[in-house]
Amino acid sequence: MRPPFAITIRVYYEDTDTAGVVYHANYFKFMERARTEWLRSLGVEQDALARREGVIFVVRSAHTEFLKPARFNDVIQVSVAVAACGGASITFAQTIRRDDTTLCESEVRVACLHAATFAPCKLPPALAARLKPEVSA
Repeated sequence: MRPPFAITIRVYYEDTDTAGVVYHANYFKFMERARTEWLRSLGVEQDALARREGVIFVVRSAHTEFLKPARFNDVIQVSVAVAACGGASITFAQTIRRDDTTLCESEVRVACLHAATFAPCKLPPALAARLKPEVSA
């Protein structure tokens, strides 16, 4: 597998609770941003994909382990790696770290749906072809 794609995010006050600790739901926002930037790095814009191919992605499931807290003003790295790619879904391995400390690990399964009907559909062939080397390498 390729080294994971990663983005850097600073934790803002708005991301935290009154104790200055990142609220658990915000970890999912950070992971969503990383998946969006990963797609951009492949030359895929989700709004253009919806217009041209008529498909969208939705989170089907997420298994997450919260290991250590992220805090206000931390600089964190959010990584994305493709763990598996099916005909109509992608499973991502995502990790959030602060320096060498793992804060959160998650396996996120994303389904591909028809934008108009929300019915499951196959990944666009061009995108599926780009993902095959990532999971088999």
